[in-house]
Amino acid sequence: MSAAPAVPQFRVAVVGAGPAGFYLAERLLARADVEVDLFDRLPAPYGLVRYGVAPDHEKIRNVTRVFDRAAANPRFRFLGNVEIGRHVTLADLRQWYDQVAFTTGAQTDRRMGIPGEDLGGSHTATEFVAWYNGHPDYHGRTFDLSAERVVVVGVGNVAVDVARILCRTPEELATTDIADHALAALRQSRVREVVMLGRRGPAQAAFTNAEVKELGELPAADVRVMPAELAIDPLSGAAIDAGDDAATRKKIEILEGFARRPAAGKARLLTIRFLVSPVELIDDGAGRVRSVRVARNRLEAAPDGTLRAVPTGGQEDIPAGLVFRSVGYRGVAIAGVPFDERSGTVPNRGGRVVDPGTEAPLAGLYVAGWIKRGPSGVIGTNKPDAGETADAMLADLTAGAGGRAAAAALVRERVGALQRECVDWTDWLRIQALEVERGRAAGRPRVKCVSVAELLGALGAG
Repeated sequence: MSAAPAVPQFRVAVVGAGPAGFYLAERLLARADVEVDLFDRLPAPYGLVRYGVAPDHEKIRNVTRVFDRAAANPRFRFLGNVEIGRHVTLADLRQWYDQVAFTTGAQTDRRMGIPGEDLGGSHTATEFVAWYNGHPDYHGRTFDLSAERVVVVGVGNVAVDVARILCRTPEELATTDIADHALAALRQSRVREVVMLGRRGPAQAAFTNAEVKELGELPAADVRVMPAELAIDPLSGAAIDAGDDAATRKKIEILEGFARRPAAGKARLLTIRFLVSPVELIDDGAGRVRSVRVARNRLEAAPDGTLRAVPTGGQEDIPAGLVFRSVGYRGVAIAGVPFDERSGTVPNRGGRVVDPGTEAPLAGLYVAGWIKRGPSGVIGTNKPDAGETADAMLADLTAGAGGRAAAAALVRERVGALQRECVDWTDWLRIQALEVERGRAAGRPRVKCVSVAELLGALGAG
């Protein structure tokens, strides 16, 4: 006679329905006596997969199929449109659940800390990415795309995404799920040159080889790299050799190929610069950016063994009417949870939140993803990271009365008093079906609902 199936007795709340949250839920649900409630303040799940992945990278979004399998588990529940701190508190969650994990990512941008950073026409890359991806917090933003030259500060994958979208033609973007308002604005764009700025050398550029290689395949944009800025300094060369770094060698090979390639006379030009740092954004006299003043750099060894950029004394001005800053991201403090302002993360050991003074674990509190480790890696990096946290959580579970049934009623009661809907997974599937149907009619993967009102309104459509 087979044993009776395990009855779920442990209730876990995960806050943040991005990749880290889903990977964590998936790992926890592998144990039959655990139930998971996944909270998000937006009605739509998937986090950066929906709102951060560039619209011309649709294949990357296929990872949501993995997330959907976790959501199909009867011991999983999605509670969207619920904001922690507004509708429910950390104290509520700790009362209702055996464990609480935060997977809230790195939600803000680091600042450059230079004069003119807040001039008109200076924006964070995060704003622009969220805007063209239809994030509800940014759908009402506007960007003046009348400037012929745009400067993107940074050479990570997000900076590459911004540059690539600006260099795509409207016809290319029209087959993607880019937000309609962004497509309409980009149809009117007068941008003809995008300049990317890296403060260190090509060996230290954070973009992946796949991302930079794609820049050389843009149908409507030539790519230019200055040979002098590609020269590998002795310190970088020694580091590459010591680590037998094939990926970095390949990256440099790709960039050298760009430097040798003659211009094809395409409509747009993408210039990738190295060893230059913005030191000031110059005002045009009317409160907007006129140009970017940059310092030329050399590399020297820092005490921690890394290579840092040091100004040589040379400067130049790059005329530009629009600047996107992509110089790093940081997490946001969560009420009631320790926070390290320096790193922008929650202090933890292996995912267990710790008291910053004593480093003792705080029972029942956990983190995964960027709020745990900082903004590093790609989407798939979150899987082993979440796995480490899940293993710690499962090891810490002890028998005791849970509160999932109480949580169900209390969350809906609390949210219902403030908002029209608390979105569950069935609701999300209805919203998604409507977006896909709209996209099918236009020959696109989907046409996104781009505001909370539109997302919730989709539940009443049809």
